[in-house]
Amino acid sequence: MKATRQLHELGQSLWLDNITRTLLDDGTLSRYIAEDSITGLTSNPSIFDAAIGDGDAYDAGVHAKTLAGLSGEALFTELALEDLRRAADLFKPIFETTRQVDGWVSMEVSPLLAADTAGSIAAARHIHHQAQRDNLFVKIPGTPEGVPAIEEAIFLGIPINVTLLFSCAQYQAVAEAYMRGIERRLQAGLDPKVGSVASLFISRWDVASNKQLPDELHNKLGIAVGQQTYRAYRELLASPRWQKLAAAGAQPQRLLWASTGTKDPSAADTLYISAFAAPDTVNTMPEKTLHAFADHGKLHGVMAFDGGDADATLARIAKAGVDIDALALQLQKDGADAFVKSWNQLLQRIVDKASTLADKSKGPALR
Repeated sequence: MKATRQLHELGQSLWLDNITRTLLDDGTLSRYIAEDSITGLTSNPSIFDAAIGDGDAYDAGVHAKTLAGLSGEALFTELALEDLRRAADLFKPIFETTRQVDGWVSMEVSPLLAADTAGSIAAARHIHHQAQRDNLFVKIPGTPEGVPAIEEAIFLGIPINVTLLFSCAQYQAVAEAYMRGIERRLQAGLDPKVGSVASLFISRWDVASNKQLPDELHNKLGIAVGQQTYRAYRELLASPRWQKLAAAGAQPQRLLWASTGTKDPSAADTLYISAFAAPDTVNTMPEKTLHAFADHGKLHGVMAFDGGDADATLARIAKAGVDIDALALQLQKDGADAFVKSWNQLLQRIVDKASTLADKSKGPALR
């Protein structure tokens, strides 16, 4: 059995951390669904910046929308949603057969709103309404300002992918927000079934810490933080508070492993896929990592519910001089800043493309 299928049979959802118009047009995404057990996908500003910048697949769309009077964020949002609606439709049979557990796609609110609670809520409502797809998550970062926005969005019935989580504590804060949103829905007599995932970023821990650590601790921190968070996730699902919500018809907010492409060339290219084999979770991976795991990936057992050796590993890393709590906050800030940079590049790229295409459409000047 193919390694990707083994993970699927284990109860883990494999999602693609990418979307491009070419993937949709040439049938590649359909093939990943059929052959590699891909059951959803995620996107972010960096992914769309690369997709729109590479080649001419979006040129006609940019030009048509410019002529229709769209520009800036409004133009990008509609361009992105065109792709995501198509992807959502491909995953719709999975969404239906899994009773809305799987088959999701994701669209991010503007990264400029990471510290704006009210703005994030308004943007989430707008994207949810504009998308017109039940299986589309709106991504809100799990920053301190994002936590109340997540609770309110869940209360409003908007499916949310919480992004930019780096630590167990950050995960627990957004899990609490999710449950509060569901509890408020029940109190208001509303359906408690609102989809959500909480996305914990893994590889960036190791990129940031390897240079401070001895070789034997390289590429250990991200996995240990993941193990620790998985233990908290399992404890939450077993808690009386969650069991009460589940009995009322609520759906678990699944833990999603993000940033699972290996950044260290000396490490296995499937490191974070094998390490995070865990039922009732999602692993969203770049295409390169998907190809590697489908080709030569191996499972080395299932992640332990009790966190395995996470505490011992984290203690060793702290003893080696890494301030793990401070690093978690820094990684979240750096991640938010990186998305802002990609967002600004993306909007500038669209402006430049629109201008170039407008000049081309005018043809050569009359002599």
